[in-house]
Amino acid sequence: MEQTKNDFSVGSVKRLIISQAVPLTLAQAVQLLYNVVDRIYIGHLENIGDIALTGLGITFPVIVIVAAFTSLFGTGGTTVFSIARGKGETDEAEKVIGNVFMLLVLFSVGLFALCYLFKRPILFLFGASEESFVHANAYLQIYLYGTLFSMLSTGMNGFINAQGFPKVGMLSVIIGAAVNIVLDPIFIFGLDMGVKGAAMATVISQAISALWVVGFLLSKKAILRLSFNKLRISQNRLCKIVSLGLPGFVMQGTNSLVQIVCNRQLQQYGGDLYVGIMTVLNSVREMVSLPVMGISHGAQPILGFNYGAKQNKRVKEGIRFTATLGMVYTLFAWLLVMLIPKELMSIFSEDAETIAVGAQMLNIYFFGFVFMAFQFAGQTAFQSLGKAKQAIFFSLFRKAIIVVPLTIILPLCGLGVEGVFWAEPISNAVGGLAAFGAMWAMIYRKL
Repeated sequence: MEQTKNDFSVGSVKRLIISQAVPLTLAQAVQLLYNVVDRIYIGHLENIGDIALTGLGITFPVIVIVAAFTSLFGTGGTTVFSIARGKGETDEAEKVIGNVFMLLVLFSVGLFALCYLFKRPILFLFGASEESFVHANAYLQIYLYGTLFSMLSTGMNGFINAQGFPKVGMLSVIIGAAVNIVLDPIFIFGLDMGVKGAAMATVISQAISALWVVGFLLSKKAILRLSFNKLRISQNRLCKIVSLGLPGFVMQGTNSLVQIVCNRQLQQYGGDLYVGIMTVLNSVREMVSLPVMGISHGAQPILGFNYGAKQNKRVKEGIRFTATLGMVYTLFAWLLVMLIPKELMSIFSEDAETIAVGAQMLNIYFFGFVFMAFQFAGQTAFQSLGKAKQAIFFSLFRKAIIVVPLTIILPLCGLGVEGVFWAEPISNAVGGLAAFGAMWAMIYRKL
C-alpha cells in the first residue's frame, strides 16, 4: 500500500513540485520568523537597539553551526529515505528515520556542551567587541538550551515532507513560530527581559515544534514511522546519510565561516555599526531567498523518488522547471530590493545612520541576485540524485574558495569596508554559473 500512496512517479512533475514547494516555503517563512521577529524587536529596544542587534549578529555563526549538523543528518537522511522509498525498500526507509533521530540527539548534546563551555572565547573569535559581547552572551547562554529541540524539529520534519505531507510539515513549523511570536513581546517588553526574553521565547517555541514533529512520526498517520526498535545506527547507513548530507553541511558550515570572516573584517574596517548592518542584510537575504529555497527543497523528494524509480524523463523535466522558476523569482526579488532598500532597513532599526548606510550596502550586497537561482538549481540536482562529491565541491567553491578570500582581499584593494559587501555578488555570479554548468554537463545531458 505504501507504494500506491503519495507516488511521485505519476502525475504532473510541475504540479508535484509546486504542491511540495508552496507549503514548504510557507513553513520556512514561518520558521524564519523565529529569528527575524527576534531581530526586529531587539533592533527597536530603546537606547540599546542597534548594539543589541550587533550582539545578536555575533551569535549567527554558532546558530548556523547547529543548523549545519542538523542539515548533515536531516537532509542527508531524507535523501536516502526518498531513494529507498522510490525503490520500495520500506524497512530500510524506516531504519533511516530511526538512525537520523539518534544522530540528532547525540550531536545536540555534544554541541550544547561545547558551545556553552567555550562561549566567551567563541564569541570574541567571531567578531564581538566588549560592548556587543554583553548582548551576544545574554542571548546565546539561553538559546543553547534549545539545541536539542531545534535539531529535532528541523531535522526530523523533512521525513514528514518526504512522505508527501507538506501541509503537516508546514503546520509543525507554524505552531512553534506562532508561540514564538506571541511570547516575544511578553518576554522582551512585558517582563523586561530584553535579549534574554527573545532567547527564552525561541527555546519554548522550538520545544513545542519538536514535540509535534516527533509525535506525528510516531503516530499511525505517518506512512513510514519512527520506531524505537530501529534506532541502532548502521555504519553503512551512516555513511550514506553523511555523504548525501555533506553538501548541506558544507553549505551551512561555510556560511558560518563566511559570517565569522565578515564580522571580523567589518569590525576591523567599520566597527559595530557595520556588523549590525550585516545582521540586517542577512535577515533580508533570508526573507527574499525563501521562495527559491522552497522550490529547491520541494523538488528534492520528487527528483530523488523518480531517480530511484528510473523515471529519467521526469527527472529532467523537474530540473528544467526548478531552474526556470527559480530564475524568474530571483530576478523579481533583485529588482524589488533595489527599489526599497531604506524601507527594508527601517524594519529592523530606527537609527537614521544605520538606515542610510545600510541602504547603500544593501544595493551592493544584492547586486546580481538572480545568479543565486543557478546555484540552487545545480545543488538541488546534484544532491537529489545522490551526487554527493559534486554537491560538496560547489558548496565549497562558492563560499570557501570565492567569498572568504574576496572578503579579506577586497578591503585591501582600496574598497575598505564596502569590499566585504562586494564579495557576495561576485561569488553568486561565478559560483552559480559554475554549479549550473557542471550539473547540465554531468547530469542533465546524461539522463
